[in-house]
Amino acid sequence: MLINGVASDVISSLDRWLHYGDGLFETIAVKNGKLQLWDQHMQRLADGCDRLGLPKIDPELLHDEATRLFSEKNNDPQAILKIIVTRGVGGRGYHSPETPSVTRILLRYPWPSFPDHHWQEGIHVEVCKTRLGSNPVLAGMKHLNRLEQVMASREWCEPEVQEGLMLDLQGNVIEGTRTNLFIIKNDQLITPDLSMCGVEGVMRGEIINNIAKRLGIKVHMRAVNQETLATADELFLCNSIIGIWPVKSFGKTVYSRFYLTRKLMNSLEQQLAHRGIDL
Repeated sequence: MLINGVASDVISSLDRWLHYGDGLFETIAVKNGKLQLWDQHMQRLADGCDRLGLPKIDPELLHDEATRLFSEKNNDPQAILKIIVTRGVGGRGYHSPETPSVTRILLRYPWPSFPDHHWQEGIHVEVCKTRLGSNPVLAGMKHLNRLEQVMASREWCEPEVQEGLMLDLQGNVIEGTRTNLFIIKNDQLITPDLSMCGVEGVMRGEIINNIAKRLGIKVHMRAVNQETLATADELFLCNSIIGIWPVKSFGKTVYSRFYLTRKLMNSLEQQLAHRGIDL
């Protein structure tokens, strides 16, 4: 772990991320010595800093620190880099310092062990009881306030349920607890509108702006209800670590084919194999 470029696991108890979740984070896949989708992660981090009124962090500084962090370990073929940016130490109360002293935290995690059948056979998902509050000021950001996802993730322990879908207060389907959602209907993609809540995932953006466009697949961003899911041809979930997981069943609805999902998965794999920034 590096904190402001120094190897340490000690952070001030007065840091505003501890008191208020005042900050942002990025979770980045590292494969074969490359930081995947680095530019997209840095752009989202910069956008989040701008929206929260935080000084922007130099991506070259973060890259240098990531290189140092990963050079201290054995060269695992896969690992995870987590970057946390906070407003830093501040006084008591919600009012933030006029000139914040930003804290940078870089952590290295081992690659999670997911079964191969999550990609090959698909996963089962259920709807969570915990709902996402609507707030356009925070919508889309990867901010540190994740209690809704924490509470939703506590709702199931059955091994056959691999992910939970979260609704907003109006009953619209927004996302998974750690993933973004895509629906396939009539060879087109539908993904929930995230203008009021939810996280605009980097992998979601890669699929919309690059993979689907390259394959000539139309993408629609709109409100999605549970009936839309039940009548879909295919469903899949995505994030920057898992890539794409097909959904084999949602509640009692079973999806019998992954034709277009497989096409997207193959295209994504080819795309990522030739991209990424070296550590």
